[in-house]
Amino acid sequence: MKISIVIPAYNEEMTIEPLVESILKHTVSYDTQIILIDDGSSDLTFQSMLKAQSQHHQVKIIKFRRNFGKSRALSAGFNESDGDIVIMMDADMQDDPKEIPRMIEKIYEGFDVVCGWKRHRLDPWHKTIPSKIYNAIIRKIFRINLHDVNTGFKTFRKEVIQNIPLYGEMHRLIAIIASEIGFKVTEIPVEHHPRKYGKSKFGISRFFFGAVDVYTVWFLSRHSQSPSHFFTKRGLMAIGLGFLCLSSSFLGFYFDGEQLRYIFLGTVGSVIAGIGFLTIGTGLIAEILRREFAFKQDKSLIECIVSTKNGNKHPPNPKS
Repeated sequence: MKISIVIPAYNEEMTIEPLVESILKHTVSYDTQIILIDDGSSDLTFQSMLKAQSQHHQVKIIKFRRNFGKSRALSAGFNESDGDIVIMMDADMQDDPKEIPRMIEKIYEGFDVVCGWKRHRLDPWHKTIPSKIYNAIIRKIFRINLHDVNTGFKTFRKEVIQNIPLYGEMHRLIAIIASEIGFKVTEIPVEHHPRKYGKSKFGISRFFFGAVDVYTVWFLSRHSQSPSHFFTKRGLMAIGLGFLCLSSSFLGFYFDGEQLRYIFLGTVGSVIAGIGFLTIGTGLIAEILRREFAFKQDKSLIECIVSTKNGNKHPPNPKS
């Protein structure tokens, strides 16, 4: 059984070497690959990676010319991984590598994604409180029983990451996307440590981008198969409201004479109705694009089924 551990890092020069040592200490029973991604660090993170690589043949390094963000870094690491099981974790040493065997055991039990739940999170309040609110909202929207959706400590079967594109801040929602497309997701409590080196990359802007990505995932999971239904429903509601305003405006003209308020009401009605027609048009365009790619998707599915029957497509089950 080969495992690949993908670790994006940005200005974490002090943690790279001890983290690699700790990982290898707790994964001696596995064929281990460690992929370190330097996400455009401005300190000596890359030099620390090179030193770790010179001491351990299991280490592979990817270096970005500038900071592209965690999702891009993880995507690059996932593409270079060749393990049957892939693990993502942060480089700040707050996640304990001793939990890796326990997470792999849950994969053996039949789960596809295992999240590390920081039950006793040792972070300042301005990180823990927003995180609890965020996770509560996610649980409500997607009806998934996870305490820590956006944990940076996760374990996957290889096929999971092959089916989830990463961009923006989507790395926080990997477990949600996996669950929405049918993979089995669970979590286990893991030990969490306070940060000893470097500075947290947490910022208020993450709330905004996180909210946008949550909406994106919700929309795609609910309406990607037939987007015209979503847009047409809302377009018809807008058209109905627009014609109601126009009708009220015409009746006002007829019974009460030409007055400014009726002109304003008619103008508003025309704009709302126009928005409704544009919304329906957007839905039709989305439907055309969806059907344009449907044939390719269906063909890919047929090939996958045929290959599965021949036993050639999917990676072997770790239980076997």
